Amino acid sequence: MNDPDKIDVPFASVRGTAAQAASPVNELGTRLRQRRKVRRMTLATVAEAAGISTAQLSQIERGNAMPSVDKLVLLCQALQMPLSWLLDPEGRGQGDAAENPHVIRKAAHRHIAFPKNGMEKDMLTPDSMLKLQMMRIVLKPEGTTGAEAYNEPEGAKCGVVLRGRLGLEIDGRTDILREGDSFAFDATSMIRFWADGVETEVIWVTTPAFY
Repeated sequence: MNDPDKIDVPFASVRGTAAQAASPVNELGTRLRQRRKVRRMTLATVAEAAGISTAQLSQIERGNAMPSVDKLVLLCQALQMPLSWLLDPEGRGQGDAAENPHVIRKAAHRHIAFPKNGMEKDMLTPDSMLKLQMMRIVLKPEGTTGAEAYNEPEGAKCGVVLRGRLGLEIDGRTDILREGDSFAFDATSMIRFWADGVETEVIWVTTPAFY
């Protein structure tokens, strides 16, 4: 029977070669490291959640080892990312390196759905961009972030309403924004937002990256 805690032997045959740079193992490790940095989590915290050592996680992130499927699932849970983001063969959200690493085609936008909140998000910046993140948010007429306000420990947020009506509460003050209206605030502010009765589309930018 396979040991679920097993970490495979490092891929020494491709270490330090062009083959490693393009290998699925190396890409998987890169995505895990990028996601960990976005979530601002330490190696030790993520490794503990997945039941592996910090040294083993470091090896995985460098592309020198491949974890078991069970451990990949636990790593993704710790990093709050669907397994499909990690294993996506087309590199959604990474940009087309062969064409231009700074350009993300529409078909490559990473999509996140929040059915219970009536909200969908498309990531418009590559996962490698950690300093900021731009996304397209579509809210159903009843879509909302919820009844409770929330905030982030650092950074700033801004955006513009493309269509519909956006209810936006910032530190207890509520405004209704319409097409063309824009906003900006410190990420430490207590906020919540919702669609004001009609489907609403917003471009939302946050620093640093969050998803």
